[in-house]
Amino acid sequence: MTLLNCLLAAWYGMPFISPNNVLVSAINGTGVVIESIYVLIFLIYAPKKEKGKILGLLLLILAIFTTVALVSILAFRGHDNLKKLFCGIAATLFSIIMYASPLSVMRLVIKTKSVEYMPFLLSLFVFLCGTSWLIYGLIGKDMFIYIPNGFGCLLGTMQLCIYAIYRNKKGEIKKLPSAEMGLAKSNYFQNGQS
Repeated sequence: MTLLNCLLAAWYGMPFISPNNVLVSAINGTGVVIESIYVLIFLIYAPKKEKGKILGLLLLILAIFTTVALVSILAFRGHDNLKKLFCGIAATLFSIIMYASPLSVMRLVIKTKSVEYMPFLLSLFVFLCGTSWLIYGLIGKDMFIYIPNGFGCLLGTMQLCIYAIYRNKKGEIKKLPSAEMGLAKSNYFQNGQS
């Protein structure tokens, strides 16, 4: 989801979509490169079953981005305000989805009373990233930057509060599935009960 968010935000920041947002394109373009390297390394070393899933998601992400880019160029030719609105809404929607992805992990932390699956540094940087982009969006009066990052700041704050509440508590977890990248499964076993 982060790759799609970076792709759409970098596209939104392009001068022919949203003038005076080159910083948004530069930073999110860097994010695209970093995420692409991460996905490539994962695809090289992951088990075959996982490669298929991630490759499918990668194709979906590229299809969504290509659709947004082509629609913005072809359908809104000569309509700069509509082009910016369309790309801004797409970037905002997927940015909010990206920031909301750890909600399942937050639920897991509350149920298990353990922060084992919610790393502190990840929560801290979600908060810092959301806050810094929120401030940038407010200064530039760009709602397509401050709205999704306001959600990011709020959700980062919630993660830090949950971390503070449960950091010293040890839940009695016997078996818990992987919670990588904010996608935790709701089936867990605590105290021998399902």
